This record gives sequence, C-alpha cells and structure tokens, in this order.
Amino acid sequence: MYINKSNFKRKLIASAVASCAISGFAMPTLAQDSGMLEEVVVTGIRASLDRAMDVKRDSAGVVDAISAEDIGKFPDSNLAESLQRITGVSIDRRNGEGAEVTIRGFGSDNNMVLLNGRQMPGGTAFGGGSGAGNTLGGGSRAFDFSNLASESVGGVDVYKTGRASISSGGIGGTIDIKTRRPLDNPGLNATVGAKAVHDTTNVHGDDVTPELSGLVSWTDDNEMFGVALSASYQERDSASAGFASNEWNIRTWGEGDSMYSMAPGGVVENAPEDGQMYTRPNDIRYSFSDRHRERTNAQLTLQFRPMDTLTVTGDYTYAENYLQENRHEQTFWYNNGGNVERVVFDDGLVAAPVIYSEGLLNSKDMGFEQQWREQTNTLDSFGVNVDWQVTDSFSLTLDAHDSTLESLPTGPAGGAGEIALAVAGPVGASQTVDYSGDLPSASYTINDSRGNNNGVFDAEDLGTQIARIWYAGQTTDVDQIQLEGTFDFDDGRISFGVDSRSVSMTQQNSNRQMTLGNWGVNNPGEIPDGFMEEFCLTCQFDDYDVAEIVGFRSTDIPGLAETMINQYANSTGDPSYQYMIEPLFTTNNTIEEDINALYVEFETSGTLGDMSTNLLVGLRYEDTDVTSSSQMRVPQYFEWNGNNDFTLQQTDEIMPVTVDASYDHLLPSVDFNINFTDDIVGRISYSKTIARAGYGNLAASSGGFGMDGGSTLLGAVPQATSNNPELKPLESDNVDISVEWYYADSSYASVGVFDKRVKNFVGIEKVEQEFFGMRNVTSGARAQAALAALQDLGAAVNNDSLYAMTVILSNPQDFPNGAADYQYDPSTGLTDPDFYVDIESGYNMIPNDSDEPTTYLTDKPVNQNDANIYGAEFALQHFFGETGFGVQANYTLVRGDLKFDNAAPITETQFALLGLSDSANLVAMYENYGFDVRLAYNWRDKFLNETGRGGSSNPVYVEAYSQIDLNIGYDITDNFNVFFEGINLNGENVRHHARTENMPWYLEELGPRYQLGARYTF
Repeated sequence: MYINKSNFKRKLIASAVASCAISGFAMPTLAQDSGMLEEVVVTGIRASLDRAMDVKRDSAGVVDAISAEDIGKFPDSNLAESLQRITGVSIDRRNGEGAEVTIRGFGSDNNMVLLNGRQMPGGTAFGGGSGAGNTLGGGSRAFDFSNLASESVGGVDVYKTGRASISSGGIGGTIDIKTRRPLDNPGLNATVGAKAVHDTTNVHGDDVTPELSGLVSWTDDNEMFGVALSASYQERDSASAGFASNEWNIRTWGEGDSMYSMAPGGVVENAPEDGQMYTRPNDIRYSFSDRHRERTNAQLTLQFRPMDTLTVTGDYTYAENYLQENRHEQTFWYNNGGNVERVVFDDGLVAAPVIYSEGLLNSKDMGFEQQWREQTNTLDSFGVNVDWQVTDSFSLTLDAHDSTLESLPTGPAGGAGEIALAVAGPVGASQTVDYSGDLPSASYTINDSRGNNNGVFDAEDLGTQIARIWYAGQTTDVDQIQLEGTFDFDDGRISFGVDSRSVSMTQQNSNRQMTLGNWGVNNPGEIPDGFMEEFCLTCQFDDYDVAEIVGFRSTDIPGLAETMINQYANSTGDPSYQYMIEPLFTTNNTIEEDINALYVEFETSGTLGDMSTNLLVGLRYEDTDVTSSSQMRVPQYFEWNGNNDFTLQQTDEIMPVTVDASYDHLLPSVDFNINFTDDIVGRISYSKTIARAGYGNLAASSGGFGMDGGSTLLGAVPQATSNNPELKPLESDNVDISVEWYYADSSYASVGVFDKRVKNFVGIEKVEQEFFGMRNVTSGARAQAALAALQDLGAAVNNDSLYAMTVILSNPQDFPNGAADYQYDPSTGLTDPDFYVDIESGYNMIPNDSDEPTTYLTDKPVNQNDANIYGAEFALQHFFGETGFGVQANYTLVRGDLKFDNAAPITETQFALLGLSDSANLVAMYENYGFDVRLAYNWRDKFLNETGRGGSSNPVYVEAYSQIDLNIGYDITDNFNVFFEGINLNGENVRHHARTENMPWYLEELGPRYQLGARYTF
C-alpha cells in the first residue's frame, strides 16, 4: 500500500485532534523541547477502533480490520468471535464457541488464513470420523480459530478483494492474523492476566476453571535486539444436551408401497394428498456430552537490527488444543415393519409426522450408545523474515516458514479418536414420538421378559451390541518461501515477487467393529456392576418441554469397552476381538500441492481535478501441480446381519493408487479509490480469485459405500461416493463498489455492493458403479428363493421376514423342513418376534458365487456449475463526542442465484449455494472514568449448510442464530484492570432441519459462559 506524504500529514494531525478529544481516556505525550508532535499514545476501545478505521480508510481495495485495545487485550476471548463483528463475516460455532469463518457466503474451506502473511495449515478430525454429534473425520482445509488464544494477537486484517501480492486460495476473503514484534514497541513491555471461567452448561466437570496468560517484550537501549515471549493456558469444562436424526426418507404418497408399514388396525391421520411428497424418519436420538478442553499457546519472537536498513526476525508459534468428550446417547430406532399403530401428519410442503407410534417386537432393543472421544490439535510454525532497505527507494524482503498442524487421536486403545460401545435393554414393547415441538419428545413402554423380568427397566436389563474403535487423523504441512522487491518513485511504487508453497495433507481413518451381543442384545445382564448407572438424558434439557424417561450412562466408557471386548475375546477365542485401533486404515490419503507464483503490482497516487486518487494494479501467475495418493484397504463383502444391518469385511491387502493433475491461472486485480472530499472516499475494485477443491473430493481412492436400507429386492438402493483428483479450483470474477464517509473523529459510515461470478462449483454426477467385484447377498438366488417362499406362504414380505427366510433356506442342517420351519403369525403375516431374535442373533449371511455384483448409485464430484453471488454491506461507527459513549452497527445482505428447491423430487440432483445468509451486528460501547463497557449483539439468518444428505438427497439448513455478549472492565490503577465477560448471555441454541422445520436433523442446547479476570500491565 502506497501512502503519499500529504495524506500522511493529514492523518497525523487528525490523530492528534482525536487524541485530545478523548483525553479522558489517556493523556497524549508531547515533545516539550522542540514543540513538535512526536507521539500520541491512546489506549482502550476507541483507540483500537481508530487503528482499525485507519486500516480501512488507507487501504487499497476493501479491507476491514480489528486491533487489540492494548497489549495482551483483544476485544474478544476468541478470534473468530471478534471476526464476526466485521461486516460480511459470520462464523460457525463448535461447542458454543467460534471455530470457522464464513466471508460473504463462502465457508471456511474457501477462505485463506495467514499468520503474519504466511499461509496457515488447517484441518480437524475430532470425533474419530463416526459423524455422531456433528463431528468430523478430517480432510478439511478449514482453519479452526479455537486453537489460538487471542492474547498474543495485535490485530487482524480481512481482505475482501483479491490482491496479486497475497497468496491465493481465499475466494471469499483472506484473513491475516498479526502478532506483536518487539522492535515495534521499544523498551520493556509486559502484561500478565488471569481469568476464572465458568460455563453454566457444566454438569460433571469443574464449575470454575483457570485461564492464565502473559506477554513480555524487550529491546535493548539501541533498539538493535529485541525479544518477545507470550504464553497462555486455558481449561474449560462444559456440557450440552442434544438431539439428532439419522435419516428423513422421502417418497410420493400414493406411488408404490407406503413407507409406513401399519399394524392391523393402525391409523393414519391427516394423510398426505396423492402425489404429495411425504417423509418417514429412521430414528431419533438424545445425547448428553461432558466436555473438557485444555488449550496451550506460546510464541517466541527474536529480532535483530544490526543497521537501520536491515531487520532479521525469527519467530516460533506453538498451539496445542486437547479435546475430550464423554458422550451418551439414548436411541429410538423405528421398527416400522408391520408395527406402526398411529401416524399423524402435519400440513407441510413435505408431509412429516407430528405423532409416530408403534408397537415393537417382543425384544426390541432400547439403545444407549456410549462414546469416549479424545483428540489433540497441535500447531507448530517456525519462520524467518529478512527485511533489507537496499537503497532509499529499493527494498527486498525474504520470508520463509514451515508450519504443521496435526489433529490426531490421543485416546485409549492405542490412540483412538472415539471408543463407541452400543448398549441396550431388550425390553421395548411400544414407543411414541411427538414431533410437535422444536425438540421431539419420546416415550415408551416395556416388556422385560428377556431382561430380569422384574417389571422395571434397570441396569440389570442391559447388554452389549456392537463395539467400535475409531481412528481419524489429519496432518497438514505448509512450506513457503516468499521474496518481494519494492521500488519507490515520486508518486508510487512497483512491487514484484515470487511465492513458492508446498502443501501436504494426509488423512487417515479406520474403524475396528466387533459384534458383541449383537443388535438383538443376546446376553442381557452381562455388564458387570458399577459400569452403568441410571441417568435421565432428557432431564438435561432446560429450554424444551420433553418427557422425563429412564436412561443410562456409563461411568467409565473406556473401561467398560475394554472389559466387554476382552470378555468376548476370551469366550470366543476369536483374535479379531482386540481393544485397540485398527492399524490398517480404511482411508489413507495424501494430497500434495506444489504452487509456484510470480506477481507484480504497480501503485500510484495522483489527482483528478482537486480530488486525490490512488490506483493499484496487479497481476499474479500461479502454476499448481497436484499429486493425490491413496493406500486403499481392499473391501471384500458386506455381511448381512439382519433386516437392514450390515458389516463390511475387508482383506489385509493394501492397494496403492496415485493420480497427478495440474492447472495454472492468471489472477489480475485493480483497485481504485478517490477522495471526493477530505472525508468521503469512493472505491471500485476488480479481481479474479480462486479457491481449491476440498481435500475430501481430491482423494485418489474411491469414496465410501454401504448397504443401508435392507434388501435391494425390496427397493433399497446401495449408495456410494467417489472422488476426483482432477477437480479444478473455483474461479471468481469479483467487483466491489463502496463509499465511505469519515464524518467525525472515530466515526464513519459506509455502504458497499459486491458481485462474484463464480465458475467450477463442484456438483454431483450420479453414476452406477461396481466396486472391487463385491457381491449383493440381499438379491441373489438365495434371497429370490426366500421371497418366493414367503409369497407362497402368504406371509408378510419385509426386511425382517426376507432375512429370516434366507437364513432358513441357506442352513438346511438346522432347518430340515425348509420354509415350513419359518414361524410367523398367520393373522398378520408378521415374523414371530422370538423366532426372529433367535435367527438374527445366531446367523449372518455372507455373499457367494450365486450372488451378482452389487451396483451402487454413486455420487461423483465434478466441476459443472456456475453461479452468481452478490450483496451489499452497510456499516456505521459513531462516538458521541467526549461522553465516552459509542455505537457500531452493520448489516450484510448476501444473495445467490442457485437455491435448493425443497419441493423437487429426490430423484432430481440439485446444486445450490451453501452458506449464504444475511448477518448483522450491533455494539454499544462506553469508555470513561476508568470504565470500559461493550454490549454486543450478533445475528446470522438461516443458511443452507449441505445438500444431498442421506439417500433422499435432503438439505441441511442451519436455523437463524443470535447471541448477546457483554464485556465490563475497570482500571483500578493505570496498570491494573479487572474485568467481567459474559458470552451468549441469552443462551441461544443451535438447530438444523431438512426440507421443512418439522424435519429436525440436529439440536444442541447451549448456555451462557462467564469469565472474571484481572490484567496487570508493566
């Protein structure tokens, strides 16, 4: 950025005037000996907003900024939560805390995050890949801001327009986090702080946890050598109650068999009209999580300036975020097959159940899965910067860094990310779910004839089902070297440079699945005393009216899992029962991107009439080589375990696959701004930007595939996903026009519009595909013979009966009478419950040569869509003279030309823009007489977060969210400050839904978080 001398003088004078106007906050320091203005020292809220406003005003293009109020004092305790105050920026939260950033509708995968101008590695794999509770399995480009404490950050710049000198990859925007350097603050500067953190959601952890931070910066008297060290440590204990649904199946009423298999005398109320889409959920599940977080950050910066024209800086940044979660579920799987007693539909666009009630098989399991999760995210970044002012007009800067982020499991069982043990009681007699509220409310009755038969559902009725040990890890490494030269002339400058980046991402996943008591709970009462206790999950909700029902939780999930796995290993002698991760990864992908760039920028200032102007023109050329490598563990077959339950069996064979790709881009940028008056600035910018495809789509391996839904003879369609390493980046032509009015000290108003014409959006192409010759046991000769036998008997045909009859006909040694040994109720045609349980627990169906290869309806990612994203941004900042009162307000409007059609049939493949939503902020401030107060309101409207979830191609909408935060501080002395922070004071919750709000996907109940602290500055 080039700033001419006249502009600089005007800014200096304006700063002096502003400092006098706010002298109630801090006294200016004036040179007494010469009468010249040497330095203005202003601290506090207003000073930080002045610095951010200066960045906005004097930048080429559209740039917004946040500045620390003082050393070690960032406006919010989380960088993401500060960024959400910026116009056009919104955030995604995880565990009630800002984690990832969306800029102008583009999610975190499509934005670039820099640390002191250097690309930072992203990615997280918390949750082991199971997906339960909105967890992740790795393979992400997104940077998680919750890994970084804010105390060592001096400021953050957000570039909303492209620039040739900035690393590519941020199609929505680029976020540059700036840390403090000692030679910028000569002498000795230090601060120490402490907070007591209380999360009101906490149940079983510590009600008050510590946060400690410190920062010291020192230079010698000659300002030749400087060192800065910052460190922070935080513990946080929290909890949350939640809800989720696995699937919302959709069909058309009156076409084919109904998805609701009614019991004799079953009632359908307010039935959909013929031709109307309707839906049936697979289940609901309540959850409760205890969470523990330990975050450690440190940064060391060394600077050496042997001469005024040469500065060498070395810095090391370390961040470790240890995450632990103790999670319990209570699951209501819908049996459906001939058991539905009552369904009441709503009047929605897609008819959804308001009441769903069914009788159950005599031994229907009431499930309580127990999940233990542990993950550690570790960031290491080492960099060196050499800044040499070769002559008065020519300078060179060399910058190099090596940064690595590891998100790796650190749990028991050899480093598991998640240990999941399905526990259940085979006592379900009926269940009813009421969907009329935001949170569905469930109830059930029991028949514990297979339990301890005491008429009460208690821990002695429980047995095991399946054990899973998940592993999910991601390691991302960035090596980058940048060389820039700058030549200044009378009215401008020319900059040129080279940028070489090598980015490597490795994602590894595995799941060791072991059948214990199986889904039928073969051995109720087998769990040793002391491992399970009664625990009402639904009682943990404070904001919703939900029935109080009996539930259970484990007091030691890893210990229980190890005990039960070893028990089955000893009883069966099967070596596959091991309490350890599966070392042969199902997913083992490495994506390497070598990016080489050249750029040149020309900047000049001038006049147009009596109006000063500034022009910045740049061109960046980039060449990218991609190598995608996968080590695939070859799948063998899906074992049919009962109705719609399947287990994937794999060989130990590892098959390497490598695919190479390359592309290059010319990325021009033009920024022009004009000062219509001393106070009014107009801007117009054009740029071309790119964002590379997600790592998950670039893998050389095939994607996931499964057999959910039961037999293909009964309409189930096996689903699969594949990848495409040759995907091209998104390309966007961007235009921004804005006007800013700096009408008073520390006050301004701005309005801007933007337009992005984007091509190469990734869409889904559906293809039929076979994988590794795997055969389909549900539709071969044996299953077809079973179907014919059921029809000859006049028995009901569903997944239960088809599975049972297939087992009978395939095991003549146990069923010598063939189909005549099938036991069912002649009045209803339904399989006898006890007989089915014995079949399911005693047999598994394995494909053979009589079964045909499985054909999967496969989703393949391809570059196929173009879209237009446009919007407007409005911002106001105003201080009321010397009263100490101020206000900030902004509103962002974002629109796109491709939306998801909720009325479209599920057979229609849809592409829609994700993340688009309006957002707004309103902040009231007061700073005077030693007090600083900030009350902030943040709102984000509903947005589309996902398309194509499940077999019915459903969307996922994140509902509107608003949050109120409060900060109050008081300066006891000039150096000692005490403060209070309240986060999410209104206790806002998170909720996701499918095509209508009556089709909930996910809900998480959150609560306020309070922090009381003190800070001392030397």
